[in-house]
Amino acid sequence: MHATEVERAITATTALGSQLGLVVGEARIVGNSNKLGLRLLPCDVFARVAFSGQEAFQFEIEIARGLTDIGSPVASLDTRVEPRVFERDGFAFTLWRHYEQPGIDPSAASYAKALEGLHAGMAQLDVVAPHFSDRVSEALRLLRSHDRTPRLEDTDRELLLETLGSCGDRIHQRSTREQLLHGEPHPGNVLSTAAGLLFIDFETCCRGPVEFDLAHVPEAVCEAYSAADPELIQESRRLVLAMVAAWRWDTDDQFPSGARAGRALLRALRTGPPWPTLDVVMSQAT
Repeated sequence: MHATEVERAITATTALGSQLGLVVGEARIVGNSNKLGLRLLPCDVFARVAFSGQEAFQFEIEIARGLTDIGSPVASLDTRVEPRVFERDGFAFTLWRHYEQPGIDPSAASYAKALEGLHAGMAQLDVVAPHFSDRVSEALRLLRSHDRTPRLEDTDRELLLETLGSCGDRIHQRSTREQLLHGEPHPGNVLSTAAGLLFIDFETCCRGPVEFDLAHVPEAVCEAYSAADPELIQESRRLVLAMVAAWRWDTDDQFPSGARAGRALLRALRTGPPWPTLDVVMSQAT
């Protein structure tokens, strides 16, 4: 969100918290891209805020509640308020428990174990979710719209279009087992807490092979994850690099240093194989 929108969102969140009986004297910005993350104090609630109609919060709540009920490693909604999407002043909100983080990076083994636990829980859920190929189709539509991606050079556009089309087909042909996935289980969506590693942000959940999720995590985590197909991980990694690159060239993209990240992702696609992990490429863009 832009600065003026952030101010409005904070005002609306503070008013909503008071309306719900929470004590809110301060709202600290935790993250700001397509969604705004706020830590509300002293009630210590984590609020996710988006423009009404531009979020998939109800879907996220359904996934999170189902996973919490079966003991999966996920962050839970705050129990002091109703587990639903709230709306006020043009914004939509969900309210979550805030977790203290000791600042210690998780080991690859613990990350992989938590992701395996998440996947085991997700395999038990009976929910309607898009297929990963739907996300590929969205990226293709974006790239075919010069109005939405005007800064993208023609040669780069052709590279991304070809990569998305060919990778999507190969993954579909090679994968034999599909299930509900997180969609983006990268380190930014993992909390290291006293209760262990917990996953957050379930708006991107989709169906596909677990290797699609593994394409978002560091190499050492992939190596520690049991029974994954290395070739399918590589193909999925290439696909993810191309999808993320497409999003970075969208005129509506609000990712910090988005243009720099877009250029780094294009370089990675032209340099590989082997395809680097998303975390390595994004670290080069900061």
